[in-house]
Amino acid sequence: MRPPLTARLAPFGTSVFAEMTALAHRHNALNLGQGFPDFDGPVFVMEAAIEAMKAGHNQYAPMPGVPGLRRAIAEHQRRFYGLEHDPDAGITVHAGATGALCATLQALLDPGDEVILFEPFYDAYRPGISLAGARERVVPLVPPGFTFDPAALEATVGPTTRLLLLNSPNNPAGKVFSRPELETIAGLCVRHDLLAVTDEVYEHIVFEGEHIPLATLPGMRERTVTISSAGKTFSLTGWKIGWTCAAPPLAAAVRAAHQFVTYAVATPFQHAMARALGAPDDYYDGLREGYRARRDRLCQGLADIGFQVEAPPGTYFANADIRPLGFDDDVAFCRMLPERVGVAAVPLSAFLLEGGPRHMVRFAFAKDEATLDDAVHRLRGLRP
Repeated sequence: MRPPLTARLAPFGTSVFAEMTALAHRHNALNLGQGFPDFDGPVFVMEAAIEAMKAGHNQYAPMPGVPGLRRAIAEHQRRFYGLEHDPDAGITVHAGATGALCATLQALLDPGDEVILFEPFYDAYRPGISLAGARERVVPLVPPGFTFDPAALEATVGPTTRLLLLNSPNNPAGKVFSRPELETIAGLCVRHDLLAVTDEVYEHIVFEGEHIPLATLPGMRERTVTISSAGKTFSLTGWKIGWTCAAPPLAAAVRAAHQFVTYAVATPFQHAMARALGAPDDYYDGLREGYRARRDRLCQGLADIGFQVEAPPGTYFANADIRPLGFDDDVAFCRMLPERVGVAAVPLSAFLLEGGPRHMVRFAFAKDEATLDDAVHRLRGLRP
């Protein structure tokens, strides 16, 4: 009998996040593997959702998204980056950034197309590319610093290359791409007439450097689909409100796929996010500084135990080298960790193709201080 799972998904198996989260539940471990906060988002945003429900905003939203949210997204892009987007023709609301990514890749890729990825990459990228019948070409980001070789980037371009997928700030590396790096990427896209898809969900969690949308660079505004979401910025990952911003021709293509993926997403949460995006600067500043304190707390604790760790410039993930503690297999290490010390992490190799390093693990610090302190205390049990 033919296997029930399509060959386009068969190579990917179960998500590493599902596996490590299951281990965390089984052993009652602190879950520093999956990237979600263990605290709620702002009260004013949750109250706005309740108000929207009570006001009767409980039926299907318009397919592109609630008009008020699309206007708020347009204002957000103008306020922070000077980007102008038409809320009616250029902005679409999706079921989180993952839903936005799926619709975008299905809309823009044909079977046989190639997509340039920077490695390590978020684990949803390759399955999305495969579902579209396309394939990836990979440019390694080399630690420390997770830099890339411009010549290696140029060498990935071939006659069937369709688009470049960029994640900055990068999950899992924590890298924030610099302006010179982005100029190199933009020049490549313009020179070879490539589309760009950018995953910018950690745009407001940057500690060193600055977040620069690729769409702001010369020649990129008309060829870039920018993806972001409210989950990371407002600590409400379960609401799954994401969006795409693009020039109208690209936005029309994305909407053609979106209407058959989810069509519309949670109406009251969209109304709440329209209010959330207008939060004052001190909210966004507080978000960044709160995560900076958590980052420093966890990284110092890991270093004290004996891990080799560099504080990430962005996101809420820190990568630690396990070799100083006598381990050299990140998958075996992460499978052992919940039972042995009661902490869950994710192997960095889950974000790599074959041949990448196998001695790094990713810890999420989107947790309250007591959880981070408890995790560090438990991890001390790894020392001889």
